[in-house]
Amino acid sequence: MPGGRLSQQERQQIASGVADGLAYAEIARALGRPTSTVTREVMRNGGPTSYRADLAQRSTERRTHRRKPATPRGAQAPAQPHGRDPEAVAEYEETFTTLFMQQGLPKMTSRVLTCLFTTDSGSLTASELVQRLQVSPASVSKAVAALEGLGLIRRERDDRRRERYVVDDDVWYQSTIASAHGIAQVAATARQGVGVLGPGTPAAARLENIARFSDFISESMLRAAEQVRDVLYTKPEPAPGGAGTPDQDQA
Repeated sequence: MPGGRLSQQERQQIASGVADGLAYAEIARALGRPTSTVTREVMRNGGPTSYRADLAQRSTERRTHRRKPATPRGAQAPAQPHGRDPEAVAEYEETFTTLFMQQGLPKMTSRVLTCLFTTDSGSLTASELVQRLQVSPASVSKAVAALEGLGLIRRERDDRRRERYVVDDDVWYQSTIASAHGIAQVAATARQGVGVLGPGTPAAARLENIARFSDFISESMLRAAEQVRDVLYTKPEPAPGGAGTPDQDQA
């Protein structure tokens, strides 16, 4: 389909070809597409060093969504608390999801995390996530397990004994602390290599520099996290006219 839009599979082939160092013309011949299509696709989505099929596909979906006529309020877009514009919220969630994907999270994991971050209550049940994201329970379960493994969310039971997935202030703090400890582990492992490779050698010097750098970053993160921890617990000022109903109360 030389004149049609690139599919997800075609973008994956392009990503593989770029990673293998193939010329754009060679990739285009394999796809049956003009070379200009492949060139434009790669350069529009990060260039040869940063092209990723999933992010390119998502960018296209976002552009297509913006070109579509706005959905009439009440037709499909869920009602938003606090008088928020549903279309503006949806576009912001797309932006946040893409940011998480650029940082290495899978698409569904990014969508679930964004959904939790943009929910007033900071918590949702599995069924609420399925309804909001319009995906299967299995997809939500897999994404939740990944986020829990990264320390970005936690589980709790509400007063109706339903399991809720929570992203709160303490979880974000603990995740930052875990990241700092991970960087400290890199420093320790790099410094261990100095003795193995021989002090004074170029490789050992490189590892020592990595260790010193990582030590500084880790210590700075831990110190900064402790110093500004209270910022995470700052409550918003009451809105004029009274606060709206939290998401959890609507469930």
